[in-house]
Amino acid sequence: MNIVKYWAVFAIGVAAGAGVALLYAPQTGEKTRRQVRRKLEDASEYVKDTADTIGEHAGKAYQVSRSAVEDALDSAGSVYDAAAKRVQKIV
Repeated sequence: MNIVKYWAVFAIGVAAGAGVALLYAPQTGEKTRRQVRRKLEDASEYVKDTADTIGEHAGKAYQVSRSAVEDALDSAGSVYDAAAKRVQKIV
């Protein structure tokens, strides 16, 4: 399971658990609804923050990967050029 699915399932589980706990708490319905609303707002903010963080990490990983590929291509080009020069000297 990838990290995005893990955090999404975790956030849904937290929200569901909080909702069930609040529904069974001995208090008035109005107070419970306010708490549920606040918890849902907190959970949605948490999910947004987590998504932003994952997006930032993905962007950084993309940049690092792209740089590594470019370096590998440059190295391969240098090796090719050196080999081509040696072959031309031999021929």
